[in-house]
Amino acid sequence: MHIVTDSAADLTPEEIHTHNIHIAPLKIQFPEGEISSEAISRNDFYARLAQLWPRIPTTSLPSPGDFAAIYHKLAEIGGPVLSLHISSGLSATLESARQGAQSASTALVEHIDTLTLSGGQRFQVLTAALAARAGWTVQAIRAQLEKVRQASEVVYTLETLAYLQKGGRIGRVQALASALLNIKPLIKVDKSDGKYSTLGKERTISRALQAIRNHLQRTYGDTRLHVSVLHGQAAAQAEELAGLLSQGLNLARLEVLRISPVLGVHTGPGVIGAAVVPAHLMEEIG
Repeated sequence: MHIVTDSAADLTPEEIHTHNIHIAPLKIQFPEGEISSEAISRNDFYARLAQLWPRIPTTSLPSPGDFAAIYHKLAEIGGPVLSLHISSGLSATLESARQGAQSASTALVEHIDTLTLSGGQRFQVLTAALAARAGWTVQAIRAQLEKVRQASEVVYTLETLAYLQKGGRIGRVQALASALLNIKPLIKVDKSDGKYSTLGKERTISRALQAIRNHLQRTYGDTRLHVSVLHGQAAAQAEELAGLLSQGLNLARLEVLRISPVLGVHTGPGVIGAAVVPAHLMEEIG
């Protein structure tokens, strides 16, 4: 079985190589031209983002042709394809993948709407890859992915809403009011529709990080957890959040990772958050 996803999953290069995961890259349009989000390092991306301000680049999703090319290649190898993508509530990537599969009629493709992104999407992709390697059927993998989706949480805060405003995600008045009041929103991905919802607001990043810790404590209690702390270019704040979570949660695994540049376009460098899943859901595949 072949696993396909997109660059919003925030997989590490080692994970992509180890599990032979195929990535359909989302793209970033800089003034000088388009670049695959997989072809630019995090540090180079944020350096270019700072140079561009107050302009920001735009993003685009993989075309149906991009997906068709991947599916055609995998059809030649043989075997079914499981294609898992960023929430349909946040992107049209999944629809593009479905259109690409219609063009690649020789490939047997099953599509999964992860209804999340970033670390939450990564948990599902790794689950699928591990289960496929263990010989699970597509039906069994789908059932496990639903358990992972329902039990996962993705929550984050932002240093500024300016990037969301520049990208058209929120209104100028809302962004200006938040800047004047120095508001740091707490945002999560809703499990029901895969869209963003607001958990609360704080006046400082430190208080926002504590609020993230408190929310996860209320949600999971003493459950053993796999936790990924994610950030754009805010290493000190990410370590602060990792410290809070190590004190407040029952951790089986804790890692600090960088989010994909294609997500950083819309959040700016000051995004810090966490993706969380109960450990047993990742450990029971074997």
